[in-house]
Amino acid sequence: MTDIILESVVTCPKCGATTTEQMPTNACQRYYQCNMCDHLMKPKEGDCCIFCSYGTVKCPPMQERRESGDGCCCG
Repeated sequence: MTDIILESVVTCPKCGATTTEQMPTNACQRYYQCNMCDHLMKPKEGDCCIFCSYGTVKCPPMQERRESGDGCCCG
């Protein structure tokens, strides 16, 4: 089993600003506001959270699910 990565670089789809964020380990983060342009990011259709849509690394629950072969972390 590989280690779960807890940091992801989030890229704003509106202005392209990037921010390194610590991800929660037990939940999906559904919203994130860009620090540069105030754009409120929401997950793309089919994704569980902003890290899965706009991050360099999928959220910890999805990392665990992919290793075990389960589906989406949010049901």
